Parts: sequence; C-alpha cells; structure tokens
Amino acid sequence: MLVVHDLAALDAAVADRGSVVTIGVYDGVHRGHRAVLRLVRELADARGLAAVCVTFDRHPAEVVRPDSAPPLLAAPEQKLELLEEAGFLDVCLVLTFDETRSREAAGDFVHEVLVGAAHVRLVVVGADFHFGRGRGGNVALLERLGGELGFEVIGLGLEGAEGGTIYSSTRTRELLAAGDVEAAAAVLGRPYEVRGTVVEGDRRGRELGFPTANVAVPGRICLPADGIYAGTFAGDDGVVRPAALSLGRRPTFYEHAETSLLEAHVLDFSGDLYGQRARVGFRARLRGETRFDSVDELVAQIGRDVEDTRRLLG
Repeated sequence: MLVVHDLAALDAAVADRGSVVTIGVYDGVHRGHRAVLRLVRELADARGLAAVCVTFDRHPAEVVRPDSAPPLLAAPEQKLELLEEAGFLDVCLVLTFDETRSREAAGDFVHEVLVGAAHVRLVVVGADFHFGRGRGGNVALLERLGGELGFEVIGLGLEGAEGGTIYSSTRTRELLAAGDVEAAAAVLGRPYEVRGTVVEGDRRGRELGFPTANVAVPGRICLPADGIYAGTFAGDDGVVRPAALSLGRRPTFYEHAETSLLEAHVLDFSGDLYGQRARVGFRARLRGETRFDSVDELVAQIGRDVEDTRRLLG
C-alpha cells in the first residue's frame, strides 16, 4: 500500500488507470471497515482500477467539535498499519483535516480530490456518509455529481454479524467503556490494543513483588473501563508476552487520582523497559478495580489475577 499525503502524489499514482475510492475516518479498521475495503478491492480488480482510501490525519470532530470528539481507537500511524495489514488497498491518501478543510464545500471536495486527483470511476461509502462544510455532502450529492462527472456511487448499509451486532467504531467504544474487551474484539476482528511509552512510576508494584511497566497512553486514545485485565505486552523487541494489566486509579493507596494509570505486570519477565514503545493488548476482563483494607489483601488478589492471566492466556 502506497501512503501519500498530497493530491499531486495521488494523481501520479493513479492517473494512468483511474480508481475505486472509499472515504472515511476508518478509526479502528474494524470488521465492517474491512468488508468495505474488500469490496473496493474486488471492484477495482474487476474494472482494472486502483483501490484507494481517502482518510484524514485526525478525526474531523477534533476540528469541528473538539469538546465532543470521540476518543480514537487507533492513533494515525496505527491506523495506517491496520489498513496495510488488511491487504486490500493500492493507495491511501491521508488528508490534513484543518479549519480550511472543514470549511470546504462538498462539491469542491469532489472536484478537487475525487475527480482531479483520484480520477475516480466509482465511490464506495456508507449509506449515511456525510462530508464537506456543515456535513452538506451525502450519497445523493455524490450520485448527482457522479452523473455529471462520470463516476458511479455505491452507498452501503452498516455491516453486522448474524447475531445482530453492528460493526462500528461507536459500538466498539461503547463496549470498551463497559469493559467488555472480548465483545470489542469481536467487532474489531482482533484484541483491542493501545500504544504508549513506558515511563517511570512510583515503583509500588516492585515493592509488592509484582513489578509493572507504567505505560503512558496519549490522552486522545480510547481506554477500556477501569479494571484488571488479562492481556499482552510487547516492547521494543516485538515479542508479545502475557501480562496482567491494571487500569485505574489505585484506590488502595490513593484517595483521589485525576487520571487512570495503565500498568502491565509482564509474566515471567525481568528487564529494563523504561523508555520503550509498548503495545498493550486487552484480552479478557478479570474484575473491577477494588479498594482493599490492607496491602496483604491486595498482594493476595494480585497473585490470583496473575494466575488467572496465566490460565487464560496459556
């Protein structure tokens, strides 16, 4: 997959054959997203066109309604990795979404990006897709402009499972907010993963006999509900290791804490992880966060959490 960040590069990549284009935030690249990408690939192959995704360097809501922008299921670089891993695209255009872009009329976006740079022959988007200034563009507008400018449009309904679960970024956030990381994984098609840097902590875990890596996750990234989880940890060496994860405010030691802290006790591992870029995967929720009356009670429970993690992850 070729990643480009300007229209001239997209033009150069697809001008000789035209393209099938899908447009969207693609936050999380969940199973519904991948179904759309698979269709784009099939249609592109059938017509001898390039398979193209147009996405953005941030969630548009961060610009147009920052106070209510949803937390991200994947940082921008992680999203590109997921799109690459899906294996369906020839080119991904990452547009800068800023105030100027947010004020662009929908018709101008079609002329500039889709027709002028992507040489689009077919657009594939969700049936509820909106774009352009004030969300003024939709599938109906695309169909009208397509008739004038020579491209077709397919508007798709939300992809869902047989049991009725909808594959969507919103649904994934709801499940994570409830701590149901297993159901979130079913929507995503993989365990939910966050990334951050291992930073210095208060070394309390080491004092308790269970040293932890404190992972600083960027504030705009979606975290599951506070609690204790069985999961995985991968550092700079890329090795995925089982880990007992604590996400919360440590009420046994602190009466009030402003933010939740993500700590990973990596099973059967000793070594220096400070400063490493970490990938932390959530596999199963073990329990909610609890305030214990004594440190001994806490240590005993951590021991049980570690054994539960070992049993669940083998």
